[in-house]
Amino acid sequence: MFIETCIAPVNIALIKYWGKRDEELILPINDSISMTLSTDEMCAKTTAAACSTFKEHRMWLNGEEIPFEENSRIMRCLKALQCLALAKGAPTKFPLEWKLHLTSRNNFPTAAGLASSAAGYACFVYTLACLYGVADEELTAIARLGSGSACRSLHGGFVRWHMGHLADGSDSLALPIASASHWPNMHVLILVVSDGRKKTSSTKGMQRTVETSDLIHYRAKHCVPSRIKAISEAIRQRDFELFAKITMQDSNQFHATALDTYPPCVYMNDISHSIAAFVHAYNAAIGSTRVAYTFDAGPNACLYVLQEHVSSLLPAIQISFPNDSADNVEYFKGIASDQLTQSAAEATDISLNGNTSLPIHEHNLLKYIIHTKIGAGPKRLTGKEEHLINITTGHPY
Repeated sequence: MFIETCIAPVNIALIKYWGKRDEELILPINDSISMTLSTDEMCAKTTAAACSTFKEHRMWLNGEEIPFEENSRIMRCLKALQCLALAKGAPTKFPLEWKLHLTSRNNFPTAAGLASSAAGYACFVYTLACLYGVADEELTAIARLGSGSACRSLHGGFVRWHMGHLADGSDSLALPIASASHWPNMHVLILVVSDGRKKTSSTKGMQRTVETSDLIHYRAKHCVPSRIKAISEAIRQRDFELFAKITMQDSNQFHATALDTYPPCVYMNDISHSIAAFVHAYNAAIGSTRVAYTFDAGPNACLYVLQEHVSSLLPAIQISFPNDSADNVEYFKGIASDQLTQSAAEATDISLNGNTSLPIHEHNLLKYIIHTKIGAGPKRLTGKEEHLINITTGHPY
């Protein structure tokens, strides 16, 4: 048996990908830019094993077996990797005809609008690339065949997915803009409103949007190109105020296109809108832009904030969105902070200098908070204890 285990990160889009010009090849109608999150707090982990005794391809996701050979996207990625291995003359340690067993786990909710498919397919492709002995920039094009945004999770830091123009999609690749070390104090607070499966999948939602929304086509042609240029410069200059403004504007516009869809796709809820209002109120009270929000296809908020401002933002969140479990490790996850449960008076002094009162919402609207930061790309794990597959049985532990 030959076995490899890898982890891959979540990425959150700053300039959104929404809509395809080719459904099968997953070619987008516009460029997008994302930030990769640290695998220390959120990642997909995949083990891939090949053995001469395996009778068929099998795969388990979060403990449950899922169809493998009937899944067109999984098979498309697998065949593309095998073709790449042949084309590159990779020194494979076993025949490509051997069947595979794979198991994958996310340490965060799946299909809840937290980019689980991006991390999952990126990890799937990267792990198989390690198993087959291939490493190439073409891996982003292969990951794209599984889930469009997965191509961005193959790089760390800030990443641009180029939409490309060729019919075969060979120029639709994800390339880095800046590494995580370029802006190392960029942190993220993910406010989880719901960790349940969303009602309308991203695949179905964006297909319906492209078919019925006029706004999505105006956005792709007239708005995205200038935003791509502006936010790329903001990243290069580490200009947080400009970065924040463009990020929030693009999030707002993305959800406007979802509402412009017929029937509409509704991903944000009342709590989501309350979080957006909180961010604007907080920034107004501070007198500068300290925090930015973005919402993917779900109700959960990703708040961008520099590390030096986390300690004043967290108490303000607790004031506006009080939670009875604030002291519980299951409520505040990820990078540790002792700032969450400061008294309201102290927090107001720290975060708002007494300028205004934050809106106070009912208790326990947030399920939990994940504190993470900018991170690197996928990583191969070498320890035998890391494997998710029993090397004796070929099945998940």
